Amino acid sequence: MTLGWSEHLIVAPVLIPLVCGALQVPIKHNRHRLKFSISMVSVLALLAVAVLLVMQTDSPRWRNGMGVYLAANWMAPFGIVLLADRLAALMVLLTALLAVATLLYSMLRWSRVGVHFHSLFQFLVMGLNGAFLTNDLFNLFVFFEVMLAASYGLLLHGYNASRLRSGMHYIAINLVASLLFLIGVALIYASSGTLNMADLAARIPAMSATDLALMKLAATVLAIAFLVKSAMWPLGFWLPPTYATASPPVAAMLVLMTKVGAYAILRLWLLVFSDDAGLAAGFGFTALLWGGMATIIYGAAGMLASETPGRMAGYGAIVSSGTLLAVIGYGQPSLVTAGLYYMVGSTLGIAAFVLLIELIERIRTPGAAVLAVTMEAFAIEDTPEVPVGVGIPAALVFLGLSFAACALIITGLPPLSGFVAKFGLFHALLNPEPPQLALPLISWTLMALILVSGLAAIISMMRFGVRTFWASGAVSPPRLQVTEVAPVSALLLVCLVMTVQAGPVFEYLRRTSEQIHHPEQYIQRIFSEPAVPNPSRKEGQP
Repeated sequence: MTLGWSEHLIVAPVLIPLVCGALQVPIKHNRHRLKFSISMVSVLALLAVAVLLVMQTDSPRWRNGMGVYLAANWMAPFGIVLLADRLAALMVLLTALLAVATLLYSMLRWSRVGVHFHSLFQFLVMGLNGAFLTNDLFNLFVFFEVMLAASYGLLLHGYNASRLRSGMHYIAINLVASLLFLIGVALIYASSGTLNMADLAARIPAMSATDLALMKLAATVLAIAFLVKSAMWPLGFWLPPTYATASPPVAAMLVLMTKVGAYAILRLWLLVFSDDAGLAAGFGFTALLWGGMATIIYGAAGMLASETPGRMAGYGAIVSSGTLLAVIGYGQPSLVTAGLYYMVGSTLGIAAFVLLIELIERIRTPGAAVLAVTMEAFAIEDTPEVPVGVGIPAALVFLGLSFAACALIITGLPPLSGFVAKFGLFHALLNPEPPQLALPLISWTLMALILVSGLAAIISMMRFGVRTFWASGAVSPPRLQVTEVAPVSALLLVCLVMTVQAGPVFEYLRRTSEQIHHPEQYIQRIFSEPAVPNPSRKEGQP
């Protein structure tokens, strides 16, 4: 047996950014065009690979819609296993879309304010993709640390006093979370003897009461680490100031990073604490539900209290993360389907808004942040010089329409993907599985919180829009570049496509939800993957 080309696609999202990031380390900082070209080739290749992975996982070519890659050619649970299913492929595709958009946006300015932006960016993408594809908890920790280490450097990129202050807070909090992650992983190994997720799920029903108690303690510690990264209340206080001070492309990638913790919980909890887990079945889901609802309240209140758009975006990401956590805790497959649609749409919408903020602020301070057309002579400084550019016609129209589209997506108003997502959430909550004569109070409470958070977002976004576009007096059209307009437009276009093609997208996400709610298929697929024989050995030779 030999691996086909499609199986090698599974490791490509990790290898491509790793190689491209390493290649750029020795390149001098003044070779901007060369560095950008390498990075753009990398993320475009990732986008192509992600599309192929989505197609492969949704076709009969891979058994059960899952592809397995034994990285060291050791069968599970002894070796490193990468697995691509519909959920992992979806997250890799979302990462590639945001990577292309943010890299293009950073071409003229932000990638040049510093030395190793492109290498750090590639290592960040590598960590994200590895976290989505790995099947081993220790390797999940490794990829988390790669992702976080790169984000530390990127957050301080083009540093100033406020960015340095919030960056230090971000680093300190995530170091504590990483310590909890490592402690949780050690306790899991002590209680179960394995760190392979599929092997852990297979062993947990037969655990003794003592081992199971230690396992639950380990899962609690691990969950705290994940929930810090996904900004669940009261652990998400670090996020709004970080969003407000980070450079726009870095803040856009941080929007996705808040979803990594939620992804890890979705993957691990539905696999390990499923209905087949014996006495551990359903452990922690109630805490996730109530914690997610508390996070929605916290995020909605924060949006109402925010005066700056960066903090508004941060609290909007908190509301999105809280909604996803509550959906996971509710434990209904159809609700997870709508939750995944909501996660993708809100991530793209908030990322587009984060990129748009810098462009909108040029209305208030024209020329203060305009980018240069040619910046070969740009020096690495704390504060970039004021460049000169050629303005795009109808810049105010673009900014106004883009802001309106972002507001519709974030608040969940029709007709864009935010409304479709919330309609899907309400439809799932009003149609419980199995059917019930009366809806439980928790369902009405969750729907009410989603509505209230949308109302808070409407008030906050309208207040900012009125102050910026209508009540700021005479404004002069800002100068925008194509490389700034195109990424925002592309992200919003994807949201529009999700709206127009909501039926096929929901159908794909329904299959995704069904797949992750059947852990026995996941376990069987991992353990049935054979190692590749050594071609140098003759048949029958030991």
